[in-house]
Amino acid sequence: MRTHVAEFCRHPGFRPRRHVFLLLDKFSLVSLSAAVDALRLANRQDPGGGTYSWKLAGEGGDFATSSSGTRLMLDMGLDSVRHDDVVLVCGGVDVQRATTKPVLNWLRREARKGIPVGGLCTGAYTVARAGLLSGRKCTIHWENRDSFAEEFPEIGLTRSVFVVDGNRYSSAGGTASLDLMIRLIADDHGQETANWIADQMIYSSARTDRDEQRLSLPARIGVRHPKLSEVIQKMEANIEEPLSPRVLANDVGMSARQLERLFRRYMDRSPKRYYMELRLQKARNLLMQTDMTIINVALACGFASPSHFSKCYRAFYGTTPYRERGSQATAHA
Repeated sequence: MRTHVAEFCRHPGFRPRRHVFLLLDKFSLVSLSAAVDALRLANRQDPGGGTYSWKLAGEGGDFATSSSGTRLMLDMGLDSVRHDDVVLVCGGVDVQRATTKPVLNWLRREARKGIPVGGLCTGAYTVARAGLLSGRKCTIHWENRDSFAEEFPEIGLTRSVFVVDGNRYSSAGGTASLDLMIRLIADDHGQETANWIADQMIYSSARTDRDEQRLSLPARIGVRHPKLSEVIQKMEANIEEPLSPRVLANDVGMSARQLERLFRRYMDRSPKRYYMELRLQKARNLLMQTDMTIINVALACGFASPSHFSKCYRAFYGTTPYRERGSQATAHA
């Protein structure tokens, strides 16, 4: 039984608002449901009811299929929206393929009305392709970060859970859409209402736009060794021009032999091997998520020649970069 009910208030000038969720093919279901449920709970707190409404939109206007295979009926196709609507693009896997010309044209047309536009999960990619993030900051799911940075170097990509930059919004995927909606609802109705919504959703650690989306490096690698963490951070920051083990060791005040022992003890591999795996993981992301040529992918990941890149890639993934790219194309045919 609730012992406290948050006082609901509308900030001056607020009017009931409709959110139009544009569902791309293979969209993230959890990103959509978390955002919609936050709006539903805000309505529940409103004594007058109906402070928010929402519609599901998509190309074709019939249904949209999530990345989990779940189908949702749509309320509308790529129809005109109202001047006081908010458009949120809900992306997921294969967002490049799902970002079609009709979707881009619709976004550009509706954005010219001055409406707020945002991207949930990988939806920021579609908003960027539409040219609506120029001169803005945004975020995207960490797995898509490398490809996004290569394709849109002029956009201020952050590692934040979510970003609000004027009337452009973005969230990193998963439950990050809930953090974004809690922030927007707090702007409309105060922090007490937003906190009540978080409590209702058993979300006791709502994050801000200053929080990063990934676990800390020690948590990710399962090791709390400051010098090891520092070296790995340097590796992650220097993929295109890899640093030698000797330079890495010197930077943290140890010998190359000590660094070798440190990696063998905690990571069960040499620093050179670990570094190679980081570079190959980035290479695979670029192959699967961009149209970059093989040679440009190789250069972006610190390989001097396509032949060396192909040899290392095959040794790690069991296939060549060319076949990896070809299998991706076949899957979308």
